[in-house]
Amino acid sequence: MTDYRQAGVNIDAGEDFVQRISPLVRSTFRPEVLGGLGGFGGLFQLPIDRYKEPILVSGTDGVGTKLKLAFLLDRHDTIGIDLVAMCVNDIIVSGAEPLFFLDYLAVGHLCPEQAQEVVRGIVDGCRQAGCALIGGETAEMPSFYKDGEYELAGFAVGIVEKKALVNGANIQQGDAVIGLASTGLHSNGYSLARTVLFDTGKLEPSSTVPGYDLPLGDILLTPTKIYAKSIVSLLQDFPVHGLAHITGGGLTGNIPRILPKYSQVRIDPQAWTVPPIFTMIQEIGQVEEEEMFRVFNMGIGFILIIPAEQVGPVLERIAQEGEHGVVIGNIVQGEGETPVVSYQ
Repeated sequence: MTDYRQAGVNIDAGEDFVQRISPLVRSTFRPEVLGGLGGFGGLFQLPIDRYKEPILVSGTDGVGTKLKLAFLLDRHDTIGIDLVAMCVNDIIVSGAEPLFFLDYLAVGHLCPEQAQEVVRGIVDGCRQAGCALIGGETAEMPSFYKDGEYELAGFAVGIVEKKALVNGANIQQGDAVIGLASTGLHSNGYSLARTVLFDTGKLEPSSTVPGYDLPLGDILLTPTKIYAKSIVSLLQDFPVHGLAHITGGGLTGNIPRILPKYSQVRIDPQAWTVPPIFTMIQEIGQVEEEEMFRVFNMGIGFILIIPAEQVGPVLERIAQEGEHGVVIGNIVQGEGETPVVSYQ
């Protein structure tokens, strides 16, 4: 007689996993969360009393091939931070405060200890973002994934007052572009980075990298910076004309997404120090600089476009929020209808 466990799905392990993560998940709950775990859907009461015309902003994403590093190092406690970051950093571009988050974890065979570490990272990310983890799905699919490997995706929802929506419409010539420092590669460009460093460069996760106290594997696994609380705080007191999350496509591909027609951003690459890990990738792989700026964030993880006269106060506030910000460019008249990024 054949049962589900013999077919590769361990229901007992799933129940053990739920028991392990329940206190972690509850630690992220906000007052608006209704009910607990175990329902068919997460319940969240919108704080509409705080808004006249509330707009919901949603975003979904994954972690990409950065997961390969987690598998290689058998370290799973921070990859969930990346997952939350990739979603909430997208929705705060619209000026939204993150409210809640849901995750999807798919495995070949469920290992409760490993899955718990993944969720521990998601919980950490939600705390950093100020949002609640109100639900998720864990799917055990035998023979679909290799043992010890998994797929991870997430979904975030935020809220913003309609009149406070940041959509780039107010961007104008003369505005200053401020870059917020990244913590490294974040969660983009890992297919190229792994090819260059491990295949071409013949390096190992334990290899040393000039300029760092950590081995290469730890540098690459450093979690994506979550900018949510800093940006939400900044928006309460300063006029911000545009925001951009620098993900896949780098500065070159992401800033034009928020620019009005007939405008361009002039970026000064000398305005900030590019972290050594990017220089190492470029040199070992002989990657053209243009390609580097199209693939990686190059040390700038988030962009603010503000009136030039606000630069001093905004940079001071950014520092108070624990971020490192620097003016990296400005908005000028474009040469055509399509917005572009140019480098001085």
